[in-house]
Amino acid sequence: MASILLTAASAPIDFESIKRLTSDEAKAVDALIIKQLSSDVLLINQMGHYIVSNGGKRLRPMLLLLAAKAIGQIEHNHLVLAAVVEFIHTATLLHDDVVDESDLRRGQQSANAVWGNAASVLVGDYLYSSAFEMMVRTNIMRVMEILSKTTTAIAEGEVLQLLNCNNPETTEEKYLEVISRKTAILFSAATRLAAVVSNANAEIEEKLSRYGQHLGIAFQLIDDALDYKATKEELGKNLGDDLAEGKPTLPLIYAIRNSSPSEANVIIDAIKNGNRDAFNEVYGIVKSSKAIEYTEQRANEEAQKAMAALDVLPDSEYKQALLALASFSVQRSY
Repeated sequence: MASILLTAASAPIDFESIKRLTSDEAKAVDALIIKQLSSDVLLINQMGHYIVSNGGKRLRPMLLLLAAKAIGQIEHNHLVLAAVVEFIHTATLLHDDVVDESDLRRGQQSANAVWGNAASVLVGDYLYSSAFEMMVRTNIMRVMEILSKTTTAIAEGEVLQLLNCNNPETTEEKYLEVISRKTAILFSAATRLAAVVSNANAEIEEKLSRYGQHLGIAFQLIDDALDYKATKEELGKNLGDDLAEGKPTLPLIYAIRNSSPSEANVIIDAIKNGNRDAFNEVYGIVKSSKAIEYTEQRANEEAQKAMAALDVLPDSEYKQALLALASFSVQRSY
């Protein structure tokens, strides 16, 4: 693989070439996922396969596998835990879509739009339970400690986000706390688990965890920016969903701070009332206030921190791929 410059603003990244570095292992992870989804309850089979097979970057399992290869060799427990983090991620998506009343996920109908909210919540619970069942099979207490703390933090992040909904007084600090718990913590767990299973030293474990945390924050910040920048087809969901759900994301928080009082009041009212109809007006204010650029700048700073954390790893194509993913996180349009 070609060398990748240590900058989040480097040349466009070929995501598919990164995926190929773990393609064989990814197939093994998929096989574990399909096996675990085998249930005599038909609806679980149907929904599980629909969600897991419905697009997605499989970024979290890929991070775990790349980190493991950057340290040494892939072991069976790496594959198991890659499946575990994908199950946890998928469960959170199911629950998110119910809470947010979303009807699109990755450009397709969301599971709750197809089967209803009750089924989505219950199958999400099933995926969480399955993840812990698989995790226990590793028989590594440290793994269980990390993942139990991770799922607790994710739940806390979800509740914090709910408390912030329709609250235009949410600060940047409070919002970063939400995405650190809700999104970045699972990235961090994935890369930390790779080190734990590989019996890496404490410094490598901590640096890989830090890499995942900063990468996850960068990834979510770009998601925030894309809600005011991408097309519906690129984003895989309806534009303005965050606004319609009353979520005070970073572009909105920044625009409120850096617009005229009348413009700020437009955004404040839209957040309070979850007003999708105000999207075009809000979009204009967000754009003129340079909020998208600010959000991208903050994401780039996080990506740089992620890259810096990899200084503990020896150079390899897998380290280069991890660096490239940090660049990809802030360059992507989907």
